[in-house]
Amino acid sequence: MDLLGSILNSMDKPPTVSDKQKALIKKQREEHEKRQKAEADRLKKFREQVEHKINKFLKDENLKEYKFAPMEKVYRTIVHDVAEVASVWAYSFGEEGIDRHIMLFKREHAPSEDQLNALRRGEEWNDEIAKQLQIDRERQAKEDAEYAKSRKRKDNFVPNSNYKDKYEHLIGKESALEAARKTESSSSYGFVPSENKKDQRSIEQTLADIRAKRRRIEAENQFQTETKEEAD
Repeated sequence: MDLLGSILNSMDKPPTVSDKQKALIKKQREEHEKRQKAEADRLKKFREQVEHKINKFLKDENLKEYKFAPMEKVYRTIVHDVAEVASVWAYSFGEEGIDRHIMLFKREHAPSEDQLNALRRGEEWNDEIAKQLQIDRERQAKEDAEYAKSRKRKDNFVPNSNYKDKYEHLIGKESALEAARKTESSSSYGFVPSENKKDQRSIEQTLADIRAKRRRIEAENQFQTETKEEAD
C-alpha cells in the first residue's frame, strides 16, 4: 500500500482549466448557439416569405405558374414543404450550384409531360409552343393512319381476273395448268425426270413449242405489268 501510495503521489495531477480558458469555452459555446439561433430565425423568416408569395400566387387568377430565383438546397426544401401544405405542384429545374430553382403550378393548371421535359432541358415553353407541338403530333398521327390504310389496301388487293383465264387463248389451258404444277424432284437427275431428258419432238414441233413458250412469257409479263399498275 505504501508503495502504491508513493507511486500515485509521484504522478502529475491532471491539468486544471484556468478561469481564462473557461471563459473562452463559454464564449465559443454562446457564439455557436447565437449562430444557430440566427440561422433558425433566417429560415423562419424565409418560410414566412415563401408562404406569403404562395398565398399571393394562389389568389391571382391570371397566374398559372410561378418561378422562384435559384437557391440552395436547404431553402428549396422549405419551398417544397410550404407548397405541399398549400396543395401546389412544385418542380425543381436547373443544375445544382448554378441555376437550380423551383417552379410552382396550380393544381388546375398542372404541367404536361412535354412541358416538364422541355423545362428540364432548359428550353422555353409557352402556349404557342404547346399548340404547335399538338399540331405536329396530330399531323404525324394522320400520316401514320394514311400509310397504314394504304398498306392494308395493297395487302388485300385481289386481281380482277386470273391471268391464266385472261390469256388462255394464247398459252392454252393445258400449258397454264402445267405452269402452275409443282415440279417434283428426281433422285437421279435433280428436278427433271429421267424420261424427259431425251427430246422426242420433231423440228417443226420444237419450233412451234418455242413460239408458244415465247407468247406465254410475253402474256405473263403483260399481266404482271397490268397488275402492278392496278395496285399502284
